[in-house]
Amino acid sequence: MKKVRLATVWLDGCSGCHMSLLDMDETILAIAKRVDVVYGPLVDAQEFPKLVDVTIIEGAVSSQDDLEKVRTIRQRSKLVVALGDCAVTANVPGMRNQIPPRKLLERIYVEGADQCRGVPAEGVPALLRQAVPVQEVVKVDLHVPGCPPPAQAIAYVLTELVEGRIPDLKSKVKFG
Repeated sequence: MKKVRLATVWLDGCSGCHMSLLDMDETILAIAKRVDVVYGPLVDAQEFPKLVDVTIIEGAVSSQDDLEKVRTIRQRSKLVVALGDCAVTANVPGMRNQIPPRKLLERIYVEGADQCRGVPAEGVPALLRQAVPVQEVVKVDLHVPGCPPPAQAIAYVLTELVEGRIPDLKSKVKFG
């Protein structure tokens, strides 16, 4: 049986969804037998691979780097899953949307700094004007809300996807 090529991506979020993913207990072992994890925060791949079956995206699209990555992911993935409220609605990262990016950076790196005051010019991706949910940038095939979604719901989603089915989430997840 061919293994499902699975990727996970962490954009602008807290990593709580990835922690929930890892909290699936013994279900993670059953799923691990059926997938090849080809990209993710704990995988050494530097470039997003081609021909990915399922990509799970955690977090909002908040920077130019996020935007480019999400577009590449959509081109190279059969199914894209928005995992968690940040990916589905922009949630907490979207709270910054009322503040222009330059003012936000100055508040953090100048007004809020005790030492080395100044907005960094290198190594920091350019912020988009607003943090947005993944579906505002690319087509999303499945939305899994929750902050974070419960491990049992993620296990259900992955089990269904590995079996080639689109999960029915009506009774499994909720926002918040």
